Formats: sequence, structure tokens, C-alpha cells
Amino acid sequence: MPRVVVISPPFRSHAVPLSVLGAALSDAGAEVALACAPAFADLAERRGLGFAPLTVTRNANHGIAERTAQAGDEAERLREFLEATREGAVQALITQARHRRADMLADPDRILAEVRALDARVRPDWYLVDQLSYPVTLAMHCLGLPYATFCPGHPSYIPAAPDAFFGLPYAWPGKVTPEPHALARLRTATEVNDRAFTAAFRDVAGRYGSEVPLPQRAFTLCSPHAVVFNYPGLPWLPAAPAGPAAIYTGHCTSGPAASGLDDVWQAEVARLTAGGRPLVLVAFGTFLSARDDVLRTVTRAVLERTQASVIVAAGDRVGELRRDPALAAAPPGRLVVAESVPQQDLLAHASLMVHHGGNNSFTECLTAAVPMLVLPFSSDQFAIAHDVERAGLGICLDPNTLGVDAAGVALRSLLACTRGTHETRRSEVLAAGPRYAAERLIRVMRGAPV
Repeated sequence: MPRVVVISPPFRSHAVPLSVLGAALSDAGAEVALACAPAFADLAERRGLGFAPLTVTRNANHGIAERTAQAGDEAERLREFLEATREGAVQALITQARHRRADMLADPDRILAEVRALDARVRPDWYLVDQLSYPVTLAMHCLGLPYATFCPGHPSYIPAAPDAFFGLPYAWPGKVTPEPHALARLRTATEVNDRAFTAAFRDVAGRYGSEVPLPQRAFTLCSPHAVVFNYPGLPWLPAAPAGPAAIYTGHCTSGPAASGLDDVWQAEVARLTAGGRPLVLVAFGTFLSARDDVLRTVTRAVLERTQASVIVAAGDRVGELRRDPALAAAPPGRLVVAESVPQQDLLAHASLMVHHGGNNSFTECLTAAVPMLVLPFSSDQFAIAHDVERAGLGICLDPNTLGVDAAGVALRSLLACTRGTHETRRSEVLAAGPRYAAERLIRVMRGAPV
């Protein structure tokens, strides 16, 4: 069986699903080590994986982005990004495009040298590389190492068509569709970024000799062998890159949400759901919990416009929510505000989740058959929100124009919906999963057809 090194950027939202897939590869017989920043060694230990320290980007997110110590100008970029989300979808995406060069191709020569040293030390047969770790993908390309690509977000993160660009959503949800002039600005910004990033890739590759082919487009560079999409294979998705095997996992969770809550959370859930009261879970991920203005609006809508109880993951903004007069007056049996929550386990008890359109939240809701109210702010969240609506799995609203009344209407509609479509999608997703992906990756590594 092969020895595999799984390389993740130092973001918990990436490292967790990669560690789950790494554990599935281990269960399939591979010898697997996780390579990530030292703060993630405990994650490898919990999954029964080896660990190799490797930091592949300057910024990081160990669980709550605002609290994670950031290097250099990363804290200022995070602040600027959060402010841009308040100006709407296009400004958020343009800001991300401007930051991308510094965030996503920092220190390519250092990282290439460290990957070369890691390869000499560990001698793996294969690598599994997070697609957003662009310097690592470039190192694989320059060093000629065998690797598979893991796409942690929406499949359109790897643009295959000539007119598709990273950072330009392939489709938009109805309530967050930009005006034509704003969309034209965004397209121009993503095209400029595509050319600049490709030039940077080609500059690095060119320094390693004529035997290294120059990348045609940086954002399309991926494994020639296999691409693993942490996403269901929905029939309307853009075409995958030609050449590598396309493996759609459906999800990369550790298993269907079940009874994994500790005693404290079990007691909280029992209190909140007493008498059959439905439970709404609200979480915007590790970055966007900073948008406490939207968290407050949604929480008020649950309390004032429905009979449900609500759990809110508020990150560093717990104090702001608890000081809000409308929320401070909430009955204790209907509201819990916490820094972080055991999201996957809570979904087993939730009637509805409100989230930002992050890929992990989306796929975890799929595995639990939980309807979704999606409030997208940035990145691939608009594409995911579109897919949620098209699949009949939830509703999308604009977080920056959201009011208590509109949120209440959407929440009541979703709480009253039947779950037939959700159960069907759940069955499809669970039929795939990390074990399915691991088996197919092993076949690729052995040179067998997938």
C-alpha cells in the first residue's frame, strides 16, 4: 500500500476534512501523515495519522480567525476583508482578488525547498494537496512529484472553461445577483488576477529548468491524475478539468451527525427542545462570525418571528450579542450564545441551520438532511448558495440587506417544509463520502482505472 502525505494550509476548515480523508486512506491500508502547521499536530493524532510540520501560507485560522495570531500584514488584510463584506458581494470578491497574490503565493521558493526536504525525509509514494495551497501545487509541478488534488470548496474553484475565472462565481443566487456594471468590474478584476498569478507561476517554474513545463493558467493547475471534490456531483455543475479522474466525495465529515454531544451540550439541547420546540443552529464559520450585526438580526428573527429555540456560534462576538437588549431579554430556554459549537453533532438535533454558504456547513447539512437559510458573504459562498436553491434544499437571502421580518418569513417557511428532497440528497451524499473517495484514490495510486 502507498505511503501518502496529506498537505493542508493552516486553516481548520481545510485541515479537518483533509484529515478525515487521510483517515479513510489509512483505513484503506495506506500509511498516511498530515503535513501542516505545528498547531494542527493534535488533529493528526486524533485521526491516527503521522504528522510533519509544514507551514504553507502566512495567514492562519486555528478555529476563530480574529483570535488566531497572524503574521505580518495578515491581520490588517483580515480586517479589510471583513469591512468589504459589508459593502456587498462584488466588493468582497474584488478585495479577495487583490489580496490573493500575497495570501496564496507567499514564499514559493521557501515552500518548494521545504517540500523537497520533506520528500527526501519521508519518501512518500503520493501526496494529497489542498487546491488552495498554490505554492505546494507549484512545488509538485516543478519537482515532478506524484500528487492528487483536493478541492475544499465549490468545484468551480478549479476553472476548466476559457471564460471561467477563479473568484468569479459560475452562478448566483437570486437575491444576491449583482447589477451588470458591478459584475463587469468583478470579471475584469478576476481576469487581471488570473494573468498576474499565471505570470508569477511561470516565473517560478522557469527558474527550475526547461524540463519543467510552464503552467498555462495558474488557477487551473492541478493533479494530472485525480481531483477530489469535497462536494456532491450535482448534474448542473461546470465540467471538471479534462484529464484527471474527477472524484466527488459528497462530504468529508467523520460520519453522519449522531449522539456525539458531551453532557453539557446534551443538557443544553434538552432544555432548548423541551416540549418539542424546534431548534435553529446559526453559524457563519470561523471568519464571518465577526459579522455580529447579521448574527443579531437572524437571532432576533428566530426569537421574535418563530417558536423555535436558537444556538448561535458567535466567535469573538459573544459579548456583543449578550449585551444586545433584544437578545438579553430572551427566555433562557430559547437561546444559547457560544464562541464555538460542535456543529456536526448539533445538526442531528436541529430543524434548520442558518449559515454563510461555506462548503463544510453545506455538506454537513446534507449529511443530516437539515434545511438551510444561506447568507453568503464572499468566496465560493455565492455558488454554493445557488446550488442550495437549485437543489431545493433551502433559501438564500442577502446578509447586507437582511431585516428581521424577511428573515422571519424565510425561517418559518423552512421550519414548515417537508424533508423529502433533503432525505434523498442525504442518501446520495452518504453513498459517497471519504471511504468512497479513498478507495478510488488508492486505485489511481495503483494505476488502475477508477
